Amino acid sequence: MNEIVQFSNEELMPERDAVFANQGVPAGRSVSAEIESLYERSLALLREKAAPVGIWREIVTPDFAAIYEGEGRNEPRTPVGDIFGGAESLRLFALTLGAPVSDEIKQRFAANDFALGTMLDAAASAAADGLASVLEKRYPNDLSRSGQDVENIGVLAYSPGYCGWHISGQGKLFEFLHPEQIGIRLTDSFLMQPLKSVSGVLIAGPREIHYFRNSYPFCSQCNTKGCLARMAGLRAQAE
Repeated sequence: MNEIVQFSNEELMPERDAVFANQGVPAGRSVSAEIESLYERSLALLREKAAPVGIWREIVTPDFAAIYEGEGRNEPRTPVGDIFGGAESLRLFALTLGAPVSDEIKQRFAANDFALGTMLDAAASAAADGLASVLEKRYPNDLSRSGQDVENIGVLAYSPGYCGWHISGQGKLFEFLHPEQIGIRLTDSFLMQPLKSVSGVLIAGPREIHYFRNSYPFCSQCNTKGCLARMAGLRAQAE
């Protein structure tokens, strides 16, 4: 059964480094007073315009295998394909900041307010990704309440369009989860509207199943290597 997920204003606010990283600024780098002002204004707009909401649903491994297969356009081997068979629990999810945020970004660009539009775009992207991390933290709590031992459980979110899981996988994910219940629709090119939305699967299992070498053929095309930080975070949880 689908469950609607609400987020607090505190959970909505993105990490500072994540916002600036989306603009190519290294973590901890100082910025000018003008840039700092744009950053603060973008957060104020985010608080005003965002209406974050999510939806998620448990799914058994065979059903997820069919969703993951999608239209058969995935890479031959992917992290998700190698990992999900070792999961103890799986949950599909989708979340959005709502249309007003995306509309505000468009309006800023249309008014030639490129500086604030760019900063708000970076902040909204970081906020949406941050809410996926919120779900990663909430999922073990749900499992614990249902009686599952979560001492060695690690949860990470994986999304179509990344790491060899073809974006067309959104089609079957939407058929199962129905994110239109929270105002997210899928375009013919499998992009989500509103744009500042995230969907995928939360994979819960022994932390070790999430550890992999970033040596898949498509890894050489990745500029962020975000998987390394995610794996490091899981290792830190175990210490």
